[in-house]
Parts: sequence; C-alpha cells; structure tokens
Amino acid sequence: MNWETVFDLAAKGKTLARIEKEMSKPGFWDDQERARRRVQQLKALKSAVEPARELGERLAEARELLALTQSEGDLELLPEITQELAEVRRRIEELELRTVLSGPDDHRGAYFQIQAGAGGTESCDWAEMLLRMYSRYFERAGYKAQVEELTPNEAAGLKSVTLSVRGADAFGYLKGEMGVHRLVRRSPFDASGRRHTSFAAADVTPLFEEDVEVDLRDEDLRTDTYRSSGPGGQHVNKTDSAVRITHLPTGMVVQCQSDRSQHRNRATALKMLKAKLYQLKKAEREAASAQAHDEKGQIAWGNQIRSYVMQPYTMVKDHRTGLEVGNVQAVLDGDLE
Repeated sequence: MNWETVFDLAAKGKTLARIEKEMSKPGFWDDQERARRRVQQLKALKSAVEPARELGERLAEARELLALTQSEGDLELLPEITQELAEVRRRIEELELRTVLSGPDDHRGAYFQIQAGAGGTESCDWAEMLLRMYSRYFERAGYKAQVEELTPNEAAGLKSVTLSVRGADAFGYLKGEMGVHRLVRRSPFDASGRRHTSFAAADVTPLFEEDVEVDLRDEDLRTDTYRSSGPGGQHVNKTDSAVRITHLPTGMVVQCQSDRSQHRNRATALKMLKAKLYQLKKAEREAASAQAHDEKGQIAWGNQIRSYVMQPYTMVKDHRTGLEVGNVQAVLDGDLE
C-alpha cells in the first residue's frame, strides 16, 4: 500500500472518530438537515475506513499463522496463507483506487452532458453514438441514468443531451471522461464514402441531492419555456413544459424536459445550474478555473482527450495516458474500464 493511501485512510479515520463523537452529543438530531448530511458523510467514511481495518486484521492473522508454521516446521498451511495474502493484496489495490476517488464530491452522482461540436450532421451522429456507448457503460457499472434534456438534430443524431447518473462514486469515475472525443470514419452521410473527422464533448458536474449553497439572484436568470422534443409521450410534446435557464453573468445554460410538469423541470434545471456554478466557484478558489471546468476547450481539433479511429485502421487512443486499444467496437459497446 502506498503512503498516499495510508495518509488518506488515517485522515479519514480521524474525521470518522470526530463525527461519531459529534453524533453522541445531546441535541445532535435537533437540526435534521445537518444531521442527515453528517450521517451521509459517516457512511462514506466508513465505506473506506472499515475495509482497511478489516485488511489490517487479516494481515495480522496471516502473520501469526506464518510465525506458527515457521516455529513448528509445519508447511501444510503455506498454500492457505499464500492464498490469503493474494486476496489481501487484491483488496489493497482496490483501496488504492478509492484513494484516487477521494475528492470531496467523488462519492456523488453526476450530471453527464454530451454536446455535438464541429462537423455538422457527422458530429450530431457521433454525439448519439457516444450516448449509446455511455448508456451501456452506465448499465454495466450498475448506475441509474435518466435523460434530463435531449435536443435532436433535424437530419440525424442529436445536438446535446444531459443525463442524471446516480450510483456509488459516479462523479469520481465519470469526471475523467470530461473533454473532447474525436471520431474518424468513413461517413455514412457522404455518397463518395470519404473519411470524416467528427467531434463531440462530454461535460460532468456533481449531482447534489441536497440544495447547494450558491447565491442565485432572480435578476441574473433568464428562463425560457419551450415544447419538449424527442420521446416523452403526447403530453410532453404538446405543452411548453421544457425549461431553459440562462445564468446571465457567466453565460451558463441548462435545460430540462424530463418531466411533464414545467415547475418540476425548472426545479431540476436550477439544481443543475447550481451544481455547475458550484464547480466553477470551486475551480476559481483553486486558481484553476479555465483548466478544471473548461478543460474541454473548443470542441474541435487540438483539444481531444480521446480519439476513436474506425478507418483506415481501428484504434481508440487516450491522449492523456497514451493508452491504445484496438477493439473499437468493444469500447463503443460500453467497455470503458
């Protein structure tokens, strides 16, 4: 186990002990909302600290068995000890992965947005392919995903889509997907069968089940309602239930059309906007707003984090790690691990 993991678990252990002490004091449950947040924090900490404690106990037992085997010269237990140590090693590697997902919001769900970029209909079709890829990945990972907004393209594909994704560490895992995704293939929309390059971007923000403390003034918001597009039934498509909110100071735009109720769509859109503003403020506090929140840059050449090449050869390449995979179809079917 590396030192980063050890220090992280030690810090979480101290925080866990502090919260447990706080919960034992009189009046803890007087503030129900604050108590609920503490209980959620406690569960998240226990999910990291208790497995480490269990592994420590298992290592101690294996050490005692090994000492007993050596002292008595009995080698019959060595295969069992070896198997136990291999299992403990595997569990330690899992803990080290959780250290990577130790950000303050990594345990939350996520709003996952895909937006078509340069390339016209080609890019809109690519955005729809990415939606299929990620939907299959969410299913494999056991996440629950719901479409909050979808704007189709007139010819084919979609211009944008936003999903709410709920599941353990969803934001922690998905934030690595934020950036520009590039596709190279022979175009099904080109009668000459020429190769085309298409771009689409993924953006990820944490999903807060509770209300985020972000100052929103009514005069800073412009709210537009419109008729929902795409699937949703006759009622959804015949009433102006979809909501678009623009935050004028930053230019941020959020949309929601998942519900028949305009009121509920507005509430969801406000929650999405607060999450985006929270991320922006957090990035500014870290003096890295442009890199952390607007990392994807222009949705075009030079900004991609990953390339998917289907012609003249097949390859998926992650430009940040240099990792290359030859089975493009498996990746597009959701095999992102």
